[in-house]
Amino acid sequence: MRQTTYETVRQQRSQGGKDYFEFLRVPSMSAGLYELEVGAYDGQQPHTEDELYYVVEGRGSILVGDEDIPVAVGSLVYVPAGVVHRFHDITERLSVLVIFAPAEYSQRQGEAHE
Repeated sequence: MRQTTYETVRQQRSQGGKDYFEFLRVPSMSAGLYELEVGAYDGQQPHTEDELYYVVEGRGSILVGDEDIPVAVGSLVYVPAGVVHRFHDITERLSVLVIFAPAEYSQRQGEAHE
């Protein structure tokens, strides 16, 4: 994939029925769209890769380590590898572009990417 649109990725995520949809994967990085409804629980675990979130739509907060950060359209949040983090207090449906470097799960020992 060299080019796509946000709307195309949103449709693909919705059709897959999961909150997260990976739309790009190369060894040095991966990218996906993560969407959470108002009041949703974000049960993600710390990743072994660095991560950058860009909020495309919505409003809520994200806990990164012991720092609580409000997020809204245009927010950029960096999460270092291994740091506990999760979105919470979602007051408007969140649509978040997620970029992992290197690609998600690539640094896990003994596990293959699903």
